[in-house]
Amino acid sequence: MEQQVKGQVSSDAAEVYEEFFLPALFQPWAERMTEAARITPGDRVLDVACGTGVVARFVVDRVQPGGAVVGLDVNEGMLAVARRKAPGVEWIESAAEALPFGDAAFDAVVSQFGIMFFDDRRQAIREMVRVLQPGGRLAVAAWDSLDRTPGYAAMVTLLQRLFGDEAAESLRAPFSLGDPDAFLALFADSDLADLRVTTHNGTARFPSIASWVYTDIKGWTAADLIDDDGFERLVTAAEEELQRFVTPDGTVVFDIPAHIVTATKL
Repeated sequence: MEQQVKGQVSSDAAEVYEEFFLPALFQPWAERMTEAARITPGDRVLDVACGTGVVARFVVDRVQPGGAVVGLDVNEGMLAVARRKAPGVEWIESAAEALPFGDAAFDAVVSQFGIMFFDDRRQAIREMVRVLQPGGRLAVAAWDSLDRTPGYAAMVTLLQRLFGDEAAESLRAPFSLGDPDAFLALFADSDLADLRVTTHNGTARFPSIASWVYTDIKGWTAADLIDDDGFERLVTAAEEELQRFVTPDGTVVFDIPAHIVTATKL
C-alpha cells in the first residue's frame, strides 16, 4: 500500500503517464501554475515533484533569456522520461523534504499535484520556502475533493467493488487534500506573505472509456495491483457503468477542479 499512496510508479507506468495522463489531465494546468508563480524571463525556477516534467518543460522557454529551470522528483522512472523529453532542463532525483540546494537559490518554486504524496508535507513546504530568495514566489497545486470530481469518484467506487481497498486507495490518494482550508493551513507557519488558496475549474478528457481505464491503471500505481484479467474485467464494467461521462462523440469528459496555494517569501 505504501507505494500506491505515495504515487510511486514503475518505469513502464511513467511512459503511459507521459503519453496519456499529460494530455488528459495535466498539460492545461502548466500555464496556470506559471501564471500563479508569476514566472518571467530571467527567473531561476524549481519544479518540485515534477513527474515527467510537464510544468518544467512549459516554463523553460518562458524564463529566457537568462533564466534556468530545475525539475526534481523522487521517482527515477518519471525522470527518465523527463530527461529524454527535455535535455535542456536540469533533472534531479531527490525527495521534496530535503532539497539539495542552498538557501535563496530560486526566484520561483512550483509544485503541481505532488504534495499529496509527500512523506512530510510541512517539511517539504519549509524546504520549498527555504530555497526561495526573499520576494520569491511559491505556487503549489492539489486536486479538489473526490466528491467534487464525479468521474474519479465513480471510478474509485468501481475499483472498490471489483478489487477492494488497496486498488481503490491508489486512486483516492490524489484527492486527499481536497479541503482548501486544510490545504492552506499546511503553509501557515512558513515565512510567507500574501498567502492564499484559489480553486480553479478543470476538465478531464479521454478519447474513450477504454482509454480512461488504461490511463488510470497502466499509468498509475494500480498497474502493479491489477493483472491483465482484472484489467479486462474493469474495462467491461466501466463500459457498462460509466456511460454518463461519455459525450455524443464517444469521448469522456468530466470536471476535475483543483486548488492552488500561492505566496511570496518574506
